[in-house]
Amino acid sequence: MTRAHTPVGQLQPVSANLSLNVLTMNMHMGFGFLNRRFILPELREAVRSVSADVVFLQEVHGEHQRHASRVKDWPSISQYEFLADSMWSSYAYGRNAVYPHGDHGNALLSKYPILRHENLDVSIHGTEERGLLHCVLDVAHHGQMHAICVHLGLREKHREAQIRLLAQLVKGLPDGEPVIVAGDFNDWRLRADALLAGTGLREVFVQHTGAPARSFPARWPLLRLDRIYVANATTRRPQVLSHRPWSHLSDHAPLAVEVSL
Repeated sequence: MTRAHTPVGQLQPVSANLSLNVLTMNMHMGFGFLNRRFILPELREAVRSVSADVVFLQEVHGEHQRHASRVKDWPSISQYEFLADSMWSSYAYGRNAVYPHGDHGNALLSKYPILRHENLDVSIHGTEERGLLHCVLDVAHHGQMHAICVHLGLREKHREAQIRLLAQLVKGLPDGEPVIVAGDFNDWRLRADALLAGTGLREVFVQHTGAPARSFPARWPLLRLDRIYVANATTRRPQVLSHRPWSHLSDHAPLAVEVSL
């Protein structure tokens, strides 16, 4: 069951221009490179060190009963709650895959209240369970912002259909409201930008460096699988976090960027 937790109290007043630090990461179910070691506590410390305001996560366990009984240091709460801890007081989870021992999906951690969220099922023919987690955030005096956490399929035809559904979702959002779309697109053939034409979305690494970021595999990034898109916002300092400790915390290198509203 998905849920969003909203903190008590109000955010502090912000300046005319609000800057958000954004991080996206396929966290590989909390296991390190090649699934050899459970690294969720180390991952939490690394994510905290970035001081991100909004964190987009893919391959997050809601629960896994078998791991809970066998894996040392497995948390008693969901992985996204464990990561949120005291730093991200609002969070949402979109369950995509369900199996006998548990489930996994996408999650969003936010320092700003999540007003509402919806998980859009974009699975194609049931072969791979995929979803788009759409959250609406209250960013203080700047109104609402849309954050869409993405994890697309491995097959190109499936990805194309899923990106068209993403485009349809974005086109249906209120005019002028900021949008951030981030996650694992699995788009190694670089087709997403053309399919998203007309939505107003701009990929931040394409805008700043001319090409999507190399993010996979984390230790020797070669393939351009992960993306951050924005609309009705500006961006600065996009980064690929491929150095230690990140290179040993997942098979994907996280992406980070500063977004100004």
